Amino acid sequence: MRAVVQGCAVATVDVLMTEHADGHVVVEDGRIAAVGAGPAPAALVEAADRVVDGRGCLLTPGLVNTHHHLYQWATRGLAQDDNLFGWLTTLYPVWEGLDEDVVGAAAAAALGWLARTGCTTTSDHHYVFPRDGGDVLGATVMAARRVGLRFHPTRGSMDLGASSGGLPPDSVVETTDAALAGTAAALDAWHDPAPGSMLRMGVAPCSPFSVTADLMRSAAELARERGVLLHTHLAETLEEEAFCRSQRGCSPAEYVEGLGWLGSDVWFAHVVHLDEVAVKRLGETGTGVAHCPTSNARLGAGTASARALVDAGSPVGLGVDGSASNEEGSLAAELHASVMVSRLRDSGASTASALAPRDALVLGTLGGAMVLGREDEVGSLEAGKCADLALWRLDGLPHAGIDDPVAALVLGSRPPLAMLMVDGRVVVEDDVLLTADEGDLARGASAAAGRLLERRSR
Repeated sequence: MRAVVQGCAVATVDVLMTEHADGHVVVEDGRIAAVGAGPAPAALVEAADRVVDGRGCLLTPGLVNTHHHLYQWATRGLAQDDNLFGWLTTLYPVWEGLDEDVVGAAAAAALGWLARTGCTTTSDHHYVFPRDGGDVLGATVMAARRVGLRFHPTRGSMDLGASSGGLPPDSVVETTDAALAGTAAALDAWHDPAPGSMLRMGVAPCSPFSVTADLMRSAAELARERGVLLHTHLAETLEEEAFCRSQRGCSPAEYVEGLGWLGSDVWFAHVVHLDEVAVKRLGETGTGVAHCPTSNARLGAGTASARALVDAGSPVGLGVDGSASNEEGSLAAELHASVMVSRLRDSGASTASALAPRDALVLGTLGGAMVLGREDEVGSLEAGKCADLALWRLDGLPHAGIDDPVAALVLGSRPPLAMLMVDGRVVVEDDVLLTADEGDLARGASAAAGRLLERRSR
């Protein structure tokens, strides 16, 4: 199929940050065939199966979400006033009741809302595997196929329970061998390394306070044997810093470096509390970062220095994080939040040293693609790349009179989507999800949340 989108402002997010006040994109068979200024050539328009009038809109690459916990859609609104450790202590007993039906319904709702808010590629970090929960990871894969997003799930794990000095209850941790076996099985079942893949797996022990050093080392070895990426939480809170220093005798960043967890095949979520030496080391090694400004604010964790990490050489993307610590659940909201918290973090300094709107757009698109190792395929509007596009409508009241369309997207309220395309397939049109019924998703998620909370009370 050939489609032409024209008459819109175009922000390509290529290496030159090329923009067109009035431009076009041509899509053929799931790939971008051409990008340019003005209308598309008449011959291409005449041969197109579909021509989209983009007047009043901004066309960008689809957003790339580098950190999420889809299952948490079922536990939103809980532990509202807790910091991370208190929040986890409250929610772990609830998550003991997870099963594949609850996770599938929660994931479908979370993925549907990601699509409705401009996301075309998302990661997921699933690390809770109750003993009688069934195939909870497979449920997220099925949900992503249903909604139609490009999916980068990671098989998480925890083997350090409360009885051994960790934070999670023993009921939700695995043995080290079981965690590794489960991870290998997930890679065998789901990972697709083919060009243009809609499903790439990663390996993701949960965090330094819920995973043993043996599992961290062995997981890294497994990932590198299989040629997949490594992911974990790191340096999210001051409590984690204190835990690592008391239990490991070093900072979280020093701890993971000693385990071989730096490199271009690794990305960390959060990294709020890094000193200058750690920032430099991440940059020198090309280690990626998922910046999660809204979740970090919700949990009072602090603000990562995204600008310093980018300047040091780290690939940096944006992450929604779990829906239970970011009830908005929208990556478009993270574009806005990343600029605001960057300027608050460096209060008193010139805003020129903080993130600008176009910096945020890069983090939310090409930066995220770099973190996930997909920069040659997604993250920018360039010929040959996958046709993952977001067409934002900016001609309504909320954005009327904003001169710069990128500023309208990032600094203004979230615009409605005229269209979202993933791999050349239209997933959202006129702000309506086409691949699943939103009412069904909402009812399924509400019922799943109710069942989960009932189990906690028994």
